[in-house]
Amino acid sequence: MTLAAAKNIADRGGVVRVGLLGCGHVGSALVRLIDGHAASLEARAGVKVEVAKVAVRNLAKERDVDLGGDRFTHDADEVVGDPSVDLVVEVIGGIEPARTLILSALSAGKPVVTANKELLANFGRELFETAEANGVDLLFEASVCGGIPLLRPLRESLAGDRIRRITGIVNGTTNFVLTRMTESGMSFHEALAEAQTLGYAERDPTADVEGFDAAAKAAILASIAFGSRVVAGDVYSEGISGVSPSDIESARELGYVVKLLALIEEIDDEIAVRVHPAMVPVNHPLAGVKESFNAVFIEADAAGSLMFYGRGAGGMPTASAVLGDLIDAARNLAAGSRGATMGVAGRKRVRPIDEVASQFYVMAEVADQPGVLAAIASAFGEHAVSIKSMQQQGIGDDARLIFVTHKAKERDFEATMAAVRQLEPVHRVGSILRVVGEDE
Repeated sequence: MTLAAAKNIADRGGVVRVGLLGCGHVGSALVRLIDGHAASLEARAGVKVEVAKVAVRNLAKERDVDLGGDRFTHDADEVVGDPSVDLVVEVIGGIEPARTLILSALSAGKPVVTANKELLANFGRELFETAEANGVDLLFEASVCGGIPLLRPLRESLAGDRIRRITGIVNGTTNFVLTRMTESGMSFHEALAEAQTLGYAERDPTADVEGFDAAAKAAILASIAFGSRVVAGDVYSEGISGVSPSDIESARELGYVVKLLALIEEIDDEIAVRVHPAMVPVNHPLAGVKESFNAVFIEADAAGSLMFYGRGAGGMPTASAVLGDLIDAARNLAAGSRGATMGVAGRKRVRPIDEVASQFYVMAEVADQPGVLAAIASAFGEHAVSIKSMQQQGIGDDARLIFVTHKAKERDFEATMAAVRQLEPVHRVGSILRVVGEDE
C-alpha cells in the first residue's frame, strides 16, 4: 500500500493530500501553518502538502482559514474514505468517533497524525497494532505537552539509554491555578475562575483539575519510556481541588512550592506511575515553572538529567507539533516507507500505589497539652514511618503540628494516619501532601 501511495503522489507532481478531522483551535492553526510555510515545508518534506478535505461539525461557522467552502464536509467518513486523500490528521479529540475513524484510515493504508491523548492512553495498543499490520505511520507528538518536543526524543534520541525517572508538570490549567494560589493568595475556586476567564481552563474543568488529563499523558510517557503498555486506568491520580491556601503557605514556610506532578519510574522491573499534588523544594528545576507552562524532568543513566520546557497547550503550539509529525509522515509516505513505531513490546507489572514509597507532609490540629507529640511520634514509629522534621504552629485551641516524613510506603503511611486519627488529643488530621525531590 505504501508503494502504491508513493506512486500516486509522484503521479500528481509530488503533492500529498491531507484529510483533516476537526478545524477548531488546533486544526485551524495547522491550516494556517501549512499555508504560511508552504515553501519551507516542501523543502523539508520533499513534497507539497495540501489540505484536501476537512470534516467539521458546523459548516456555517466562521473560520479564519483560507480554504474554499467545497473542502469542508459534515461527513468524516467521506474524508477518511476518499481515495485521493493520502494522509489523515485527527484533532477532534475524545474516544469516538476518533477511534473508528483512525482505525479506518490505518486499515486503508493511510498514515495518521493525532493529538488525541485520551484515545492513545486507552486504546493505543489497538491503534498501533493496526498501524503495524498495515505498514503505515501513527504519529502522536502533540498528544503530550503540546508543542514541547518530548515524545520523539524519548522514543528516538534516548532509545539507547535507560530512563530511571520522569517527573513532569504536564497540565497547564492546574499549573496556572497553583501559580495564582501561590503568588496571589487566591483560593482554588478564585484561581480556577480566573483561568476560565483567560481561556486556560474549560467550562467543565474536571479532566484537568482532577488529574485525568495528566494521567492520560503519564500513561503515554510511561509506555514510551519503559517499552511496556500502560493505560490511563493503571495511573493513580489525585487532583488539586483539595489544595488550600494554608497548604500553599505551609509549603512556602517549609521551603517548597505545590505542583501537580506526573511521576513515572521503573522499580525492580515494575513501573510506578502516578499523578498527584506534591510539595517540590524551591531549588528544584520544576519549582520555577509557572503559569500555564509545562516542563518534564527526565533522569537517565547516560544522559543524566534533562528538562523539556514550554507551552503545553494552545492552538498554535499544538499545531506546531502536529505539523512536525505531518512532515515526517508525508516524507515517509512519498518514499514508500514508514518511521519508527512506539516500541512497546510487552506489559510489565504496574506497581499499585500502596506499594510505592513517598515522603509525606502532614498537618494535624491537636490539643496543646503535654504528651501529644510523644503519642503521635509513637504512632509513626509503630508503623515504621520515620519523621524527618516537625514544627508547631499556634498555641492553645489553634495548635497545629506539621510533620515531614522520610520515604515510606503508602500503606504504612495510611496505617499511621489511621492510628493518629484515633488519638484523643488529635482533633483533626488536615492536609496531607506528598513531597518529592529530596529523598530520591
